[in-house]
Amino acid sequence: MSPDRRQFLGWGVAAAAGAALAPGFMLVELAQARSPQEAASKLQRWGLLIDITKCADCEACVTACHEENGISGQMSGHGRPETDAQWIRKVSLRDKRTGYAQTLPLMCQHCEHPPCVDVCPTGASFKRDDGIVLVDKHTCIGCRYCVMACPYGARSFIHEAVSGQKADVPRGKGTVESCTLCVHRVDRGEIPACVEACNRGGGKAMAFGDLNDASTEIHRRLKREPSSQIRADLALNTGVRYQGL
Repeated sequence: MSPDRRQFLGWGVAAAAGAALAPGFMLVELAQARSPQEAASKLQRWGLLIDITKCADCEACVTACHEENGISGQMSGHGRPETDAQWIRKVSLRDKRTGYAQTLPLMCQHCEHPPCVDVCPTGASFKRDDGIVLVDKHTCIGCRYCVMACPYGARSFIHEAVSGQKADVPRGKGTVESCTLCVHRVDRGEIPACVEACNRGGGKAMAFGDLNDASTEIHRRLKREPSSQIRADLALNTGVRYQGL
């Protein structure tokens, strides 16, 4: 082997070793630089409060989410739904000792310390300065590490080509997606579609706002009333909180 070839291979091994020690380090920084963080502020922390005692046995929040984000539910050529997306879903909890049952909406919890971001090798999963956790579809390689890392089962992988997409909500085959708290609406000063639908239907089980702003309803309610985090033992400091759980 010539000296030049040995030198070239040595550089390659060194580069591979560096990648093994810090996978995707530079890519994480690049992905975050391309994210819409200029629209976010560290002074804010967007959050969602869900009162389980007011949560009706309906699918209004799920339907609104699907309509807002272009999740059509159309059938693919393989005879199954076009995507298996579950941005928000209703789950049932039952106390094994008493039999008491509750139903609650479950979605991405928008953690302060999101495991999905920690494991992403390309930086496609990232957290904005205002606490909203997103996926950069241009950078996602579909490895699904984030799907496995999420303790809430909140992420979905798109197996099939999608149709009826909306300009504000890019989706694509071979990528991962999850609840965005309707970030496109939030950046326009609006509330998420699920919250709007719940309030319009009279349930008023959901409240959305800036957790850091003392003038908001969500801040006042969290200060004066007890609330819970799902899997609080993981110390993720979720942006989604529950009452009556």
